[in-house]
Amino acid sequence: MAKIGRNEKCPCRSGKKYKHCCANTAAAVRPKPMTPEQVAQVTLMSGVETIQELAEKREKASREIGVFFFYANAAGDAWLLEMTDCDCIQVAKGGERIAAEIDETPETIEVNWSHTFEVKNKKLVLTAYADRTVTVQEDAPAHEISAMLRRIRKKFSPEQLRQVHVENVPDSAA
Repeated sequence: MAKIGRNEKCPCRSGKKYKHCCANTAAAVRPKPMTPEQVAQVTLMSGVETIQELAEKREKASREIGVFFFYANAAGDAWLLEMTDCDCIQVAKGGERIAAEIDETPETIEVNWSHTFEVKNKKLVLTAYADRTVTVQEDAPAHEISAMLRRIRKKFSPEQLRQVHVENVPDSAA
């Protein structure tokens, strides 16, 4: 799409110059880029809180932050998925927030994952760690999740993906 000059006639056919017509509206609608300080303040917990708010309102939504994918559905359920090991945790159910066990510092993020996931036949399939129960999330954005998995695996080598995770060291060994 070609850029519109400020002194050209407005494409809305008002007869006014673009700078006196829709340019102000377009500038107000266009999101401003985030400053480096704002980018640094985006955290996993802020993403969880955002998706929980959308789940409370029963709004369908999906978001990405780094290797994390968040989604909420119209039933008020929300999930946090981690793309490198295919782990996930539910953060809202039926429009109610679920406290997620997340310990986040500037250097590390520790999450007590409850499930693993995979996309099969265009459906999100979850397996619980506790009892190996398998459930299918019919209304999950499986296509978006698959696309993000492909992007992550294309962008990072298997060695880099392994380095994302630090194995738990028992306290007695430390």
